[in-house]
Amino acid sequence: MYLLVIKFFLIIFFLLLTKSFGFESLNMNEKIFKSEEEWKSQLSELEYYVTRQKGTERPFSGKYNNFKKIGIYSCVCCNQNLFLSDTKFDSGCGWPSYFAPISKKAIIEKKDLSFGMIRTEVLCSRCDAHLGHVFPDGPEPTGRRYCINSVAIKFDEK
Repeated sequence: MYLLVIKFFLIIFFLLLTKSFGFESLNMNEKIFKSEEEWKSQLSELEYYVTRQKGTERPFSGKYNNFKKIGIYSCVCCNQNLFLSDTKFDSGCGWPSYFAPISKKAIIEKKDLSFGMIRTEVLCSRCDAHLGHVFPDGPEPTGRRYCINSVAIKFDEK
């Protein structure tokens, strides 16, 4: 119980820290529009497939699945800050999981009816890159699990 209380206060602390340092507005300036040719020249084949064609990487294959360093995860397409390492947790699903984005403005959640399922897709709000999906089975304080493709993000150690 004591550890749970400490975790809760640490989460609140880091969320307040992001607001005070202005992480909420970092890189969230203007919308980015590029042609498919521009995206293809900028991204690897797998990055393009996942972020621009709404694909997915194989579970347990991504470089950030068991990654534990402290820093910020940003969009591989446009560098917008998306998730703090403090919100990352091991969900066992095979993809990096976070219980909250760095800001509500950093992502867009969109209904996804593909493959005969009802899910919620997660997109970068700046460039519309497909990042993954969010599910209502995450830990407190949000109860959400943002299941994100490693290839759709990059890490900046802080």
